[in-house]
Amino acid sequence: MAGATFSTSLKTAAGYIDVAANAHGEEKGHLALRALERVRSDRPHLVEIGPGGGSSVAFLASQLAAGEDRARDVRLTLVEVPGVVSTSLEQAMDDFSRVGRCELVTGFAQDIANILNGPVDVVSASALLHEVYSYGGGYNGLHSMIRTIPTVLRPGGMFAYRDVYAVKAPSLHDRCLQTYTSRSWLRFLRMFVPQYLGEGTHPYHSASDLVVFRQDSRIVPVERLCERTGVVASAPVGVFREVQRHYITLRDHVWRSGVLGFTPFLEGPLAGDWIDARYGHKRVHFFLTDTDWLPASQKGMLLALSEQYMDHWTVDGDVFDECTDIALNAFLELAERDDGVCGEVWRSWVTREGRETYAYLTLDALLAAFAVNSTEAALEERTVLVPVRVDDVIRRDRAYYQRYLRRAIPNPLRDAKQLVLFTNVSVDDSDSLSQGMQCLQQWCSKSSLARVYSAINGG
Repeated sequence: MAGATFSTSLKTAAGYIDVAANAHGEEKGHLALRALERVRSDRPHLVEIGPGGGSSVAFLASQLAAGEDRARDVRLTLVEVPGVVSTSLEQAMDDFSRVGRCELVTGFAQDIANILNGPVDVVSASALLHEVYSYGGGYNGLHSMIRTIPTVLRPGGMFAYRDVYAVKAPSLHDRCLQTYTSRSWLRFLRMFVPQYLGEGTHPYHSASDLVVFRQDSRIVPVERLCERTGVVASAPVGVFREVQRHYITLRDHVWRSGVLGFTPFLEGPLAGDWIDARYGHKRVHFFLTDTDWLPASQKGMLLALSEQYMDHWTVDGDVFDECTDIALNAFLELAERDDGVCGEVWRSWVTREGRETYAYLTLDALLAAFAVNSTEAALEERTVLVPVRVDDVIRRDRAYYQRYLRRAIPNPLRDAKQLVLFTNVSVDDSDSLSQGMQCLQQWCSKSSLARVYSAINGG
């Protein structure tokens, strides 16, 4: 996105695009594939905004190659931010060229109407809204982009979207209590919350959004939190969702850097060595790095609890998570003092992701925002973006992270992904509108339904 704070160099680095931002290809391509199956065109045109390392492109290529209906000539257009270069994306495009046509164009999501030539059948995007919100003008930029999507879709076309699950609450501004006792989490609160609230793009600005921390029954400024004493915090539930989500992304970032002295396999077959997938319990495969600042006793204890497996090590995931939090606390202690490589790793994460707002729309608010704003698109024939089937709205729990959070925080928020398949429905299509409203009733509050009804009928 074109905002001045967007860290192009870090967001487009090969280590991030080809590795960190290139997982869950099946999940990313799932809705796009379903949309292709439902559109009527013999030669459907699919547009993916922000393909990253191309994991979803590779997934779609493999699924189309295995499908029975090979007569359909799928055209795929990839829209990426200028300056992004990905080796894995180039390979995925080569794979897709065997089953359809594929081209890469550059530009920003807000400008998609000027990038594409004519309406398309399907637009697919993942984690797009938080990028637009954080770097493209907040809610104004977000709503403007939603109004643009119907202008590039054919009537009956589809928008497949995947993002972080927010929370099941009427509003992200609803206040609640959270308790933190882990030293690494307490130190993270002290370092992250002030810079996020002070520098990030977020909606928590009113007096009722004040974040209050108490230790030993006394209100304590977040900058003075002691990591040796548990804290009870009162804040909007959305703020806690940000803290929780950012801690997880920091942990993955630090793992990949190798600075802790060990790095787990986060991609590939070894990343899914499940003991019990339903409950998120798995074996973690990891290799050692040459970090020398971490106390030898910590690395030695991890190895004592692990087993050697070929050229690396493996250990129970619960044990690995506990060892990670101990090492992460030591890392944060040095990062807080801006000490050496730990300070550099922390700064790179803060610059790349630490100011982003990950979950700013509940499912209720997300569906209502798309429906209401899409009716205001600059079209002669008015349309509305709504899911028309109950299974067009999907929530997928992230069992491994949820298992960890239940041990780290007394009352964690649900960690999941939300996937929505929107159909571009004409406001004159009473049958499809009826199906859409019935679907929205499963997820939206009465006030949101009233806003949607008014937007459709009051244009």
